[in-house]
Amino acid sequence: MEWFWFTSSDYWLSRLVFQRALAVLYVVAFAGAALQFRALIGERGMLPVPAYLRRVSPRQAPSLFHRHYSDRFFALCAWTGAALAAALAAGAGDAVPLAVCMLMWAVLWALYLSIVNVGQTWYGFGWESLLLEAGFLAVFLGNERTAPPVLILWLLRWLLFRVEFGAGLIKLRGDSCWRDLTCLYYHHETQPMPGPLSWFFHRLPRPLHRVEAAANHVTQLVVPVLLFTPQPVASAAAGVIIVTQLWLVLSGNFAWLNWITIVLAVPAVDGSLFARAPALPAPPLWYGILVVAVTALVLVLSRNPVRNLLSRRQAMNRSFDPLHLVNTYGAFGTVGRIRHEIVIEGTDETVLHPGTVWRAYEFKGKPGDVRRLPRQFAPYHLRLDWMMWFAALSPAYAHSWFGGLVERLLDGDRDTLRLLRRNPFPGAPPAVVRARLYRYRFTTWQELRATGAWWHRTYVREFMLPTRLDAPG
Repeated sequence: MEWFWFTSSDYWLSRLVFQRALAVLYVVAFAGAALQFRALIGERGMLPVPAYLRRVSPRQAPSLFHRHYSDRFFALCAWTGAALAAALAAGAGDAVPLAVCMLMWAVLWALYLSIVNVGQTWYGFGWESLLLEAGFLAVFLGNERTAPPVLILWLLRWLLFRVEFGAGLIKLRGDSCWRDLTCLYYHHETQPMPGPLSWFFHRLPRPLHRVEAAANHVTQLVVPVLLFTPQPVASAAAGVIIVTQLWLVLSGNFAWLNWITIVLAVPAVDGSLFARAPALPAPPLWYGILVVAVTALVLVLSRNPVRNLLSRRQAMNRSFDPLHLVNTYGAFGTVGRIRHEIVIEGTDETVLHPGTVWRAYEFKGKPGDVRRLPRQFAPYHLRLDWMMWFAALSPAYAHSWFGGLVERLLDGDRDTLRLLRRNPFPGAPPAVVRARLYRYRFTTWQELRATGAWWHRTYVREFMLPTRLDAPG
């Protein structure tokens, strides 16, 4: 049987870089799950997995944890996933037979799917599905025992196209500031988690912000189409996407969203431009049949994402099947003009009075102390910090978990306190906790020189009244 149509050795280097880089992102994702789950979804967490599993069936949310759940078992699964991903990042997939390599990637995908499907609110981000969809396709990309299959390479381009084109469409259909090119006047200041350079990006001249917005439309609505053109145009299009995503990496913290988009662009690059392809054997028949079957499955499942792209009511970051095989993506269809932040404070005074001293809890990533320059955390995902941003947009986002967070602060829960940068009550937990809403804005150059503060904040209102551990409700 001739396989000249089925594989292309020109992409062996692109496959190698893609698989190793994707495995690194899996290491980050699994490590983040292992280090944060106890306070968020553990047996004593804010949204416990056991309670959730009693409400959903295995068909609704396929997961290993339907068979058994304990915090120890979850930690075992997460750290096993991290170790397996690290092995693949180190090249273990190329040192074993093709079937074993595929099994390793499949186990990696299944372990993370099990976590995402019980993660509830904390795992409701588009990049979770994106990591799963990319990981599923990686199962069938092969290793050094065979040349890269062209069909899977095209499916990876199709995934990248949906990520970029979907984000471009949702911007045009969403906020008017994307159409009049003014969204970047606000975005760097109001994005969920600013980075160390966000203040400087925000202070760029407004004409440059308009150029940024226009360039975004070109990169997300025009360049992705070029991914399906012959080389070297497709490689150039992938290069433009990579450069644009690196710009976004510098300007903020978006977990691994930008990094996985960069990784997805790699398989569109013709690796023969950089290194001569080695002689790779033809794939076995069973592998070819499997790749064709998976391609047909993805094309069938692409029906709903395509409908969503064409719809005027385009949904953002949605999965259409519980396995997250083919999803729809899009981000920042609406850009906020004002930044609100919730500041949680406690006091050890049992009797409150006008002179009560309140001390603030400081988070690792979200703004708090106005003199603290935002830090770089991406691709690591600080899940609590991100959800605090959503809670500041509307209390509805915090309805299911904010009370649990406050309860654990009043109880001095160690797992919850590990998610924070600063606990102002190291000796004993506070007697009372409250939450207040502030408006934050970046300072001007003059204010920064005069005060040393990166932020200026103004009190807006109470978010949660002073609460004790034994308070009703």
